Amino acid sequence: MARILIAGCGDIGATLGQRLCAAGHEVWGLKRRPADLPPGIQPLAADLTDPATLNTLPPALDGVVYSAAAAGFSESHYQAAYVAGVQNLLDALRQAGQQPRRLLFTSSTSVYAQHQGEWVDEDSPAEADSFSGRCIRTGEQLLWDSPWPAVAVRFGGIYGPGRTRLIESVRAGTATRPAGPPLYTNRIHRDDCARVLEHLLLLPESAPLYLAVDDDPAPLDEVLSWLAAQLGVPEPPLATDLPLKPGAGAGDPALRMRASKRCRNARLRATGFQFRYPSYRDGYAVEITKGGFRSAPLPYPSFRR
Repeated sequence: MARILIAGCGDIGATLGQRLCAAGHEVWGLKRRPADLPPGIQPLAADLTDPATLNTLPPALDGVVYSAAAAGFSESHYQAAYVAGVQNLLDALRQAGQQPRRLLFTSSTSVYAQHQGEWVDEDSPAEADSFSGRCIRTGEQLLWDSPWPAVAVRFGGIYGPGRTRLIESVRAGTATRPAGPPLYTNRIHRDDCARVLEHLLLLPESAPLYLAVDDDPAPLDEVLSWLAAQLGVPEPPLATDLPLKPGAGAGDPALRMRASKRCRNARLRATGFQFRYPSYRDGYAVEITKGGFRSAPLPYPSFRR
């Protein structure tokens, strides 16, 4: 039985914690207000941005998962979550004389600047110059520079329970398909995120970096059209068919600068990990059924090619 701390125990952390508890491990969930944690996860009220609250960590930890998320999309929020929070936790572990066997850091494929449909893997340069990419890379490096073995897990776009915005936009008729060259997107289901973290946390030997995406880096156009067919609604129109305001979904030029890369999961697959949802079709089909999203076509015209 391992003793595991999940720091920043939100949705993914709680899902991971439940799996670890079910496997017989002792798990603590650290968050500002831990009263809503699922049964089995021991609550630890603390603030990763406030070092004074981190002096009561559970002793003799075997593993630590850092899964905090920024409270907002600003440089100060990302600095707090992915730099200051990481440093504060590492300092608290050192001061307590902890000797964890492995640290895990939930990172993002947004650290890559590639946006021309290139294939990327763990050896590709990660040089996104956005504040978010810079802060996340700094957090990764802080863990790699710590005295303990550390693994960064770069997740693609996460979907699943409570993350159905794309389904809802297609169903409501507000989604638009991007015009121009394919805009490649990379995804992973929430449940597979937790399973990846559990797998890597308990793996006997681990590399320092993994890309965690499913097997299907698909063009956004294709994903939106498939969702429309499953929902029984008209295919979303091309962005060029409608007037768009700045920042309006798939037609936003900034989206093309952030996306359109194809991430390889070969290193993760080589560890023996098996996806429950190897394609967006597998995962979204479950969410559509569970969420009761299927309905008769909505009253707006189809813009099929």
